[in-house]
Amino acid sequence: MLQKMTGEPEDRETICDSLSSLVEGCRLPVKMRNSDDWPLAEVISIRDGEGMKYFYVHYIDFNKRLDEWVSEDRLDTRKVQFPRKDGGSSQSGLQTPNRRVETEPSRPETPPNTPGELVNGNAVLAAALNKKLTRKRKMPSIEAETAPEVPVAPIIGSGALVTSEPGKRTSGSLVTHHHDDVVTRMKNIEMIELGHKRIRPWYFSPYPQELVNLTCIYICEFCLKYRKSRKCLERHLKKCNLRHPPGNEIYRKGVISFFEIDGRKNKAYAQNLCLLAKLFLDHKTLYYDTDPFLFYVMTQYDARGFHIVGYFSKEKESTEDYNVACILTMPPYQRKGYGKLLIEFSYELSKFEGKTGSPEKPLSDLGLLSYRSYWAQTILDILVTQNPTADNEKPQITINEICEMTSIKKEDVISTLQNLNLINYYKGQYIITISQEMVQNHLAAMEKRSLRIDSKCLHWTPKDWSKRAKCVHSVVGKNLNIK
Repeated sequence: MLQKMTGEPEDRETICDSLSSLVEGCRLPVKMRNSDDWPLAEVISIRDGEGMKYFYVHYIDFNKRLDEWVSEDRLDTRKVQFPRKDGGSSQSGLQTPNRRVETEPSRPETPPNTPGELVNGNAVLAAALNKKLTRKRKMPSIEAETAPEVPVAPIIGSGALVTSEPGKRTSGSLVTHHHDDVVTRMKNIEMIELGHKRIRPWYFSPYPQELVNLTCIYICEFCLKYRKSRKCLERHLKKCNLRHPPGNEIYRKGVISFFEIDGRKNKAYAQNLCLLAKLFLDHKTLYYDTDPFLFYVMTQYDARGFHIVGYFSKEKESTEDYNVACILTMPPYQRKGYGKLLIEFSYELSKFEGKTGSPEKPLSDLGLLSYRSYWAQTILDILVTQNPTADNEKPQITINEICEMTSIKKEDVISTLQNLNLINYYKGQYIITISQEMVQNHLAAMEKRSLRIDSKCLHWTPKDWSKRAKCVHSVVGKNLNIK
């Protein structure tokens, strides 16, 4: 082995003439699948097979969904970074550095001497804009403030999306795992077959160990039970009576339906849904307390039944007005407008409840992009169609009125207006300025958005879960007193 000293012995970069010297935690250039690029990658695990070594690698600064097993010929051993012997973070390979940015709208404090007076008296907006002006004076990168986290999960899973940062709120059925856990850092399922579709998973999911080494696991697309072979699945399908998710169908328009599933009443289905969703979620570990959650499953109907397209979950009781805990569009249906349809449906439920809502934060990269796009289109649609109250006057609307019309939470409305650069300070007040080009682009985008929620097709009555919980406790207490 030839080596070039660059400092202390622990920090050396080496040229390897033997792959046997590579260990877990090494970093070196690796050729990506279906690409001519050779980005820096970290070796997570090593295994022997068919007379050669295979290396499970994570591409630094890329999403973990691209992690994969590679053969020896895809490694560039001319420049290898070995882990530090003292376990230091630099080149240790134990933790991949994340370029973290804030993905949720900040909750600004009201600064002193805020210039002007908002037309709707909204001090929160004034504070947010004043903070924006302060940031501009310091000349930071706007993209750095608004870009999604890299690398992060595509939103969306069972129960609650929680953060790995200390001090953040966590809720029920998803909990964080440590990045140092090699097992959960590696994809453990090679392929799943769901109905007529074969899907390559993105991340680890805690399916039973006996299924992990199989080439493919077979999942019933109606009850979501998993089987180890197609023959086992065929036997199951002869006995499975479901042709749609369990629960109540609360929406149908054309071939699109939504089913509401109670995580307590349909625990087995909810748990299987969690396992399936975890295949496309990062940085989360499941456990099986689905009781506090409702699951809204979107399906597409054909002659064989109702096929799952995506879903979102929400807490039955959310103290912070979250209307979505996690949300997922299955990979075969992504980039077709179903994600926005799920988001629109969650806000339609909030309208029926008479509340404003917001998804749990932080959002993932794909989730943040989907929500920002939905917020922008929804708010622009209101602003573009707003009519003046009198002749020779410009249309007027307040932030609170936008919130009431859309059920989007105030902080999300403000952050969207900021990201679109629509708010300007002019002659002592804040005004919204929309260019003709933006109007044309918005109208063109809305014409392409064929999938929309029709509120007339929603048949649903909100439940007061706080009262139901008190009733359950009361009944339990009475039962305990029976002699």
